[in-house]
Amino acid sequence: MNYLTSLLPQSSHEAQAGWEGLLRISELMPAYTEKYGAEITPRNVLDFMVRDERNPSSIASCLRAARENARAVRGTLTTEFWETQNQTWIELARMLKGTDFERDPSQFFEWVKFRSHLSRGVAIGTMLRDDAFHFYRMGTFLERADNTARLLDVKYHAAYQDHTSDAAAMEEDFDFYQWSAILRSVSAFEVYRKVYRDVITPLKVAELLILRPDMPRSMATCVNEVVDRLNTVANDHSGETQRRAGKLKADLQYARIDEILATGLHAFLTQFLDRVNELGMRISKDFLVPTR
Repeated sequence: MNYLTSLLPQSSHEAQAGWEGLLRISELMPAYTEKYGAEITPRNVLDFMVRDERNPSSIASCLRAARENARAVRGTLTTEFWETQNQTWIELARMLKGTDFERDPSQFFEWVKFRSHLSRGVAIGTMLRDDAFHFYRMGTFLERADNTARLLDVKYHAAYQDHTSDAAAMEEDFDFYQWSAILRSVSAFEVYRKVYRDVITPLKVAELLILRPDMPRSMATCVNEVVDRLNTVANDHSGETQRRAGKLKADLQYARIDEILATGLHAFLTQFLDRVNELGMRISKDFLVPTR
């Protein structure tokens, strides 16, 4: 998303803020400055977020981890799912050794998105609906909820940090192309047009990505899915985790975007991230850590 917005006309300050936001969205600013220093350049940020295997959030690191994790549990996966993961890793190595990425970064990022969609589709279409599948999907939705919240938080906080609760100012200052890029980055541009049939505005983008239960990338949808998966795999230790997940689901189900903005979107998203991360840790403790 930030690569696309960097191609739009903007001041040097706005461009710098965009690349900083990309690092902050994954809490990687300290790691970046340790390697590259205080100067933030598009070339260094792209290299850090795409190739650098010492950065656990880089594309290369994530795809390598996906392949290694799949290999570790090869016996629980279908052949189609394993071959998809393995082929993605092989193609990535070839593309990064060549000039594909430097020649056209946007095409490379579209390839990454396509392989992600393909992997998810193969898993849903071929895997047995057992505990392994439910934990796989639970992890998907926890990560998706976290990323959606971070994307919104960085954009809103950077653009409206002086008046985060002033809805009128937000509507007046918004940049159509910037918000369009955000929607496209989560495959929500056409969904927005279908739901609202209106010009793109920050308030409605926030409502779509936070509260709409029929939007696949929304925070509400992700939490609903986590609750459903938790109820399916529940054990004797997971009662409190289920309660907290259910409370988070209810808070989103009955929230209104105007109330969220009135109390401060940044505060709301920060609290949501804390709650989602706590859920992830509790799920790990309840299900994945051996008990004595």
